[in-house]
Formats: sequence, structure tokens, C-alpha cells
Amino acid sequence: MKLALSLATQSPPKPTNYRVGAVVVEVASNEILATGYTLELPGNTHAEQCCFEKLAERYGVPASRLGEVLPDEVSLYTTVEPCSQRLSGNLPCVERILAIGDKIKTVYVGVQEPDKFVSGNSSRQKLKDAGIAFVHVAGLEKDILEVATAGHEKSA
Repeated sequence: MKLALSLATQSPPKPTNYRVGAVVVEVASNEILATGYTLELPGNTHAEQCCFEKLAERYGVPASRLGEVLPDEVSLYTTVEPCSQRLSGNLPCVERILAIGDKIKTVYVGVQEPDKFVSGNSSRQKLKDAGIAFVHVAGLEKDILEVATAGHEKSA
């Protein structure tokens, strides 16, 4: 999670999004397969989306076919809970995770998504319903939220 947090600091601070970092790891070897952070790639890209796009390029397949080529068990570490809705019209990150199929077994999350942009994030329930473990990694919440909300107007 500390690596994901360090990646999030590379995202440009903006008032309209959270700065998030994500890491995809093969469980058997503990090998980092991909890293990503908010707005790393062109477009209004989220951290998880950047990971999956890089993996698609690495394996030479569309992101929609990652489930066919990824190792049998991978985990996703993300500083902020994957989004369940995108105001931009892009595919939500939870849908990208679910599209990969049964390869992602666990999603490790630093903090739940605050309700600032979209309220009622349903990612945790969608992942659980699909048999994907949702694990809160405690201890870095203050640091994660400080990084995630850089560029936001602070309330008094």
C-alpha cells in the first residue's frame, strides 16, 4: 500500500478528482505486474484503469481480454476504493475489475471513497458478490486522504 501511496503523489493535484495510486501484484511470485496513478495516461484516467491499460499493452491484448492472459491469482492494491460510477462517462473501475473475471482474487483498499463527487459507492458489495475479497488496509488513512485531496478546496 505504501508503494500505491507513493504513486498517488505523482498525480497532478486537481479540484475535480482524487489522487489515487494502484498496484497489480501476482500473488504466487509477489511480482509487481503493473502500477498506475490518476491521470498517468492520456484522458481522464483512474489509477486502476492505468494499471489495466499497461497490462493490456504488455500482454498485447485489449483490456477487455486481460482475464485470458493474466496469471491465475493477482491482487490489486489501491489507495482509494475503486469507483462504482464515473461522472465522465468512462467505465467505472469496479466494472473493469469484474471484466477481468476470476483472476483478481483480492482488492486491498486504503480508504473508502469519500462522498464528495459520487455518493454511495457500491464497489465493495459488487466485488464481494463476485467472490472477490475486499480488504481494508488500516494505518495509512490520514496520509492517503491528504494526498488524495490535494488540490481540493479545504472546508473551514
